[in-house]
Amino acid sequence: MKSRKKRTRPPKRFSKKMQKKLLVVFAIIVILLVALIIRLMYIKQTSGKKYEKIVLSQQGYDSTLIPYQRGSITDSKGTILATSVDVYNVILDCKVLNSDEKNVEPTIEALMQCFPDTLEEGTIRELIVKKPESQYNVLAKRLPYEQIHQFVELQNDEKNHPFIKGVWFEKEYIRKYPYDSLASAVVGFTTSGNLGMNGVEYFYNSELNGINGREYGYLNSDSNYEKNVRPAVNGNNLVLTIDANIQTVVEKKISDFLKENENKFTQRAGAEHIGVIVMDPNNAEVLAMANYPNYDLTNPWDLSAYYTEEEISAMDEDTKLKALYKVWMNFCTTYTYEPGSTVKPFTVAAGLETGTLDDSMTFLCDGVEQIATHDIHCVKRAGHGLETMKKAIMDSCNDALMQMSYKIGPANFAKYQKIFGFGYKTNIDLPGEARTDGLIYKESDLTTLNLATNAFGQNFNTTMIQLASAFCSIVNGGSYYQPHVVKKITDESGNIIAENKGTLLKETISKQTSDLLKQYLYGTVSEEGTGQYAKVPGYSMGGKTGTAQKLPRGQDNYLVSFIGYAPQENPQLVIYCVVDEPNAEEQANSAFAQGIVKEILTEIFPYMNIYPDEEVRDDKEGEQQEISPDGTTDVPEQMPEGAQEAMEENDREGRIDAPADNPDAN
Repeated sequence: MKSRKKRTRPPKRFSKKMQKKLLVVFAIIVILLVALIIRLMYIKQTSGKKYEKIVLSQQGYDSTLIPYQRGSITDSKGTILATSVDVYNVILDCKVLNSDEKNVEPTIEALMQCFPDTLEEGTIRELIVKKPESQYNVLAKRLPYEQIHQFVELQNDEKNHPFIKGVWFEKEYIRKYPYDSLASAVVGFTTSGNLGMNGVEYFYNSELNGINGREYGYLNSDSNYEKNVRPAVNGNNLVLTIDANIQTVVEKKISDFLKENENKFTQRAGAEHIGVIVMDPNNAEVLAMANYPNYDLTNPWDLSAYYTEEEISAMDEDTKLKALYKVWMNFCTTYTYEPGSTVKPFTVAAGLETGTLDDSMTFLCDGVEQIATHDIHCVKRAGHGLETMKKAIMDSCNDALMQMSYKIGPANFAKYQKIFGFGYKTNIDLPGEARTDGLIYKESDLTTLNLATNAFGQNFNTTMIQLASAFCSIVNGGSYYQPHVVKKITDESGNIIAENKGTLLKETISKQTSDLLKQYLYGTVSEEGTGQYAKVPGYSMGGKTGTAQKLPRGQDNYLVSFIGYAPQENPQLVIYCVVDEPNAEEQANSAFAQGIVKEILTEIFPYMNIYPDEEVRDDKEGEQQEISPDGTTDVPEQMPEGAQEAMEENDREGRIDAPADNPDAN
């Protein structure tokens, strides 16, 4: 019987209904996938950066500050007066160090080998144990590169020192002043955070400062480390008009005077204050500006030069701060005082320019001028006799100047005070310049008595920079330039950003008047005038002395001064020296200021290529004799009776300030 084969059934197929359902599900999945892709593409296009930052912020990320370098300050010849040098903080990353036990001992050993006098091994081990995950621990601060270079070399030598890990160096800058106290009042100093204090460090703070950079390091979406650097922008440099060589001579002569006169009459310094300004009259560049007291720029908070340890210890914070401000003050710009007879050339100039005076006029000096009930005496009580215009300046005759003031009148006098800048800031590029608008008389207040005393430099206040700037216009032909101490601003590559070649603000007097006044001033120094002691033999010079009795009157406290120029034809420099209360029995002697000027000029004339242009007399008549205050100077033996009463009255009315050494007056 033939066997029958068993037939196999074909696989059961999805029913049409099931197939439809599957097709619908597949279509939905495809649609959803397409929609998701489209959505992802949309998100990436519109918000990709946003989400990328979120992702990156959740991964390993590092940011390091790159500090800028504050700009340098140099003198006019390129001598560096202030600069920022790089220093390094030693940072320990305990997390990296502890990532492998093999790193710990070699790293500690290297640290102690390279910094034996700076670091303590116990401190390092304590940090590693107590802060194993910390990544920023400052082990040492502000070390110069010379101190860290040995460790850097070991760290970079991975072949021989593969296990030195977890130490890095944070760079920053500190301010250095290579010449310590030189030109301290002009340069100024900085505090933490590159904040300028005083001088051009303060005035040009925004120019000197730059912009910090930053280095960004992070793990990208592929877990690869990426780094992005935004470099720092360094600050600009200042080129000053100051000449470091001239400045050095000026400060040396001030120091010599102080040493010579210290404790000479009373147990105190050689003077309360001394200020000296040397300027180029042809563009008002300040070639030197120095004062006493001054301070060490490397340690401006140190008062030990002026106070004992006991005195400093006894000071509270306010007292100490006031003492520091007094030391930091720039006497040449921030102190106001009654200038005395150095104002007389300006009085004469006002008369010549307005036509109320002329060179042919003469004045009879009998030693006293009576105004109402007041007798105002001349420097020479016996009288100078008949005085020409030139002789009145040479003799510094108060009587003649008072008579001139009557002819000039209040309107013209007030007008020319304004023209010469008295009562107005010069706007020199230094901080803290004193205002004097409330310390001079308005035209309506210039009574005959006030006019007379103002004419010879008492009963109103000025600053050194005001008077020196105005005097430059007297001797340069009448051009008044704005005084300045910064010549150029350059970037870190030396490209000039700004340059000041001299800003002419106005014409004060005519060249004819200037030439005539220079004849008078030449006679004051080079002939028989009161300024003979400032004369440097062989050089043509002109100038004017000044002595003013300080408030309160009657205490024999004087401020003496001399302002001069050289050479006579085409002057190349103006020098102004003020000695406030010299330490002497008789303070009323402008020879103190003249002596400093002579010593300075003797040294800087050759340096400035100003050559002798006169014959030197070799007889005794040509020798320089010290001037005594007995009538050969320009100062009265005592303050004129009427002027003193008038000033006391004006003081009560608030129209004249306190003595120049009173900081509240400035």
